[in-house]
Order: sequence, then structure tokens, then C-alpha cells
Amino acid sequence: MVSRDAFRTVVGILGNIISLILFTSPVPTFIRIWKKGSVEQYSPVPYLATLINCGLWVLYGLPVVHPNSILVVTINGSGFVIELVYLFLFIKYSQDQKKRLKVVLIMLAEFIFLAILGLLVLTLAHTTDLRSIIVGSICMLGNVMMYASPLSVMKLVITTKSVEFMPLYLSLASFANGVCWTCYAVIRFDPFIAAPNGLGTVFGLAQLILYSTFYKSTKQQMAARRGKSEMGLAEKAFTGQHSAEMNGGPQNGGV
Repeated sequence: MVSRDAFRTVVGILGNIISLILFTSPVPTFIRIWKKGSVEQYSPVPYLATLINCGLWVLYGLPVVHPNSILVVTINGSGFVIELVYLFLFIKYSQDQKKRLKVVLIMLAEFIFLAILGLLVLTLAHTTDLRSIIVGSICMLGNVMMYASPLSVMKLVITTKSVEFMPLYLSLASFANGVCWTCYAVIRFDPFIAAPNGLGTVFGLAQLILYSTFYKSTKQQMAARRGKSEMGLAEKAFTGQHSAEMNGGPQNGGV
């Protein structure tokens, strides 16, 4: 018979794997930035938000704050490092000096906030229960905001009736991630992990429902665009050939 703690560990490891997939999903974007040597119009905001979020969860998972949460520390520690790499690349390849300075200052402010919060919690709150409540509440608010961020994409899908800009694998990964961490939190009840990830599960499921609803219309729209493109190329080719024949006619006739 598998113990509750062993099952929780297995679920947590699975959650780590899925979360790592989500953390590494922007890699193609940064490969493009590296190849082009420019950040173009990409925004650093999602990476700055994820950085502070991961930092908060690392603090929450520390044994002196919330014991028996090592899997929370491992994945969020990994996420923190990954986001740092993304942001350093952003700073390196940003052509805008003001934007570069702004990103550096926001990162510095985030580090200072994490340090001050950690210091205050460890010195003023003398029990792990109280420390968990303080840090967990802040983490929960941050996670809810991050999980709510796909709402703009979902609105776009409903408006355009197209899932072209909502990749299926990301929606699946978000849903699976929410399910794993909700289960992890319910096995040994942790409201600060359960609440935001339960909400994330709902949002992930909503994305999958939207995908199944608008998949056919997306294919139709893409086929229509492809047809128009091919028709335009055919018209250009015909016009060019006709023009060549008109220009070539008198020359042939004069020989």
C-alpha cells in the first residue's frame, strides 16, 4: 500500500517536470532574439513577473518557513534561474538603453523585496505556521495573477474564433500543471498552493474547451488565407506572363 506522503512526492515530481516544460517554453523566442541580436518588440514583463513569483515560492518552501516542501523549492529555484537567464539575454540584446536600465532596476527592486520579506518573516514571525500564512498569502496573490494572464488570449480566441495564437501543447501543459499541484496540495492540505492551482486548472480546462470549439473554424480560416495567397500568386504570374507576351509580340512579328 503506497503511503500518502509517497504518493504526494510522486505527484510533486510530476508537477516539477510539467512546470519545467512551461518554464522552458520561451526558449524558441530567445533563440530567435539571439540569432537576430535584438529583442524587437518582445516585452520583459512576463519574465519579470515569473522571476518574483518563483522567488516568493522558494522562500515559502524553505524548511524554516513551510516544512516538507522541498519539491516546491526545487522547481521554483529552477524557474528562478531560468528566468534570470532570459532576463540577462533580454538586457544584453535590448537596443533601448532606457528599457535595459528599467529592467535592471525592476530586477534589483525584486531582489531587495525578497530579501526584506525574508528577513522580516524570519525575525518577527516566530512559528512556521505564522511564516507560512504571511509568505503563502503573498505567493497566492501572485500566482492568481499569473494564472489569470491567459484571459487576454482567451478573449482573442473568442473574438477571432481562432486558436492560432493559443498553442495546444501550452494549454495542455497549463492544465496538467494545475491538476498536479492541486492534487499535491490536497493530499497534505495546503490552501496557499491549492487555491491558485485550482484556479489554474479551471483556466486550463477553459482553454482546452475553447480549442476544441474553435479548432475547425481555425482550420477554415487558415485554408481561406492560404487559398487567397495562392490565388494572388497565380494572378501575379498570369499578369507577368501576359505582359511578357504583349511586349514580345511585336518583336516576333518584325523578324
